[in-house]
Amino acid sequence: MTVRMRAALIVLASLTTLALVAPWLSPWTPDALDWENLATPPQWAQAHWFGTDRLGRDLFVRGMQGLRISLTLGLLATLVSVCIGVSWGAVAGYAGGRLDAAMMRFVDIVYALPYVFIVIILSTMLPRGSLAALFIAIGAVGWLTMARIVRGQTLSLRQREFVTAAIACGVRTPAILWRHIVPNVASTVIAYATLTIPQVILFESFLSFLGLGVQEPVASLGSLINEGAQEMETSPWMLLVPATLLVTVLIALSVLGDALRERKAHD
Repeated sequence: MTVRMRAALIVLASLTTLALVAPWLSPWTPDALDWENLATPPQWAQAHWFGTDRLGRDLFVRGMQGLRISLTLGLLATLVSVCIGVSWGAVAGYAGGRLDAAMMRFVDIVYALPYVFIVIILSTMLPRGSLAALFIAIGAVGWLTMARIVRGQTLSLRQREFVTAAIACGVRTPAILWRHIVPNVASTVIAYATLTIPQVILFESFLSFLGLGVQEPVASLGSLINEGAQEMETSPWMLLVPATLLVTVLIALSVLGDALRERKAHD
């Protein structure tokens, strides 16, 4: 394990642990209002370690809630895109011929459509503010690159001796895909999925910033950044807290993904 990978894992583990235990560390809840401390900077006297927003809500607790929501959405949306992309790419690459051509032309058509436009349409069609709707909307169009990667890997794997031997032994196609193709592309999928998570988190933050993502009283890092941007001149900590958390998570995930990709390339 490289130094970069170890450092990224330590940062991610620390932030995840802090986000999970935050409700027990602070006496405040995400929706509790402190009318005596409206938009106050960080202070220890009232246990507002990251300050409060304009309604007197504790930014430490809300920031950790936003971190939990963003990480959860990133993981779930990436899981959806991986499941769809791996299934689509493996079937297309193994089948070949007209089926492969038809499936990949569909991918090309969807690729040509504006990604943001599709997600915004899906997020507005589904129940607004629903976390399930968000990760379904993002994951439903985030599988295209994964499908292409898996298809390319499958095209080379289907010519290998162990696949030929499985076919000669009468093993059915679903079993070949599940037992031989998918396990051999797993390392590539994991490396790319690690790079997909920060993209999903950033896109969810963008949607929440536009008001199309997580809705009150729940907060994500994107919605907190949106609130902080409106108060940045008078209360800069309201923007600095969620922005710092978002940047730290994105950098750690990107470093981890790059390290895994380089490790895969050297194997």
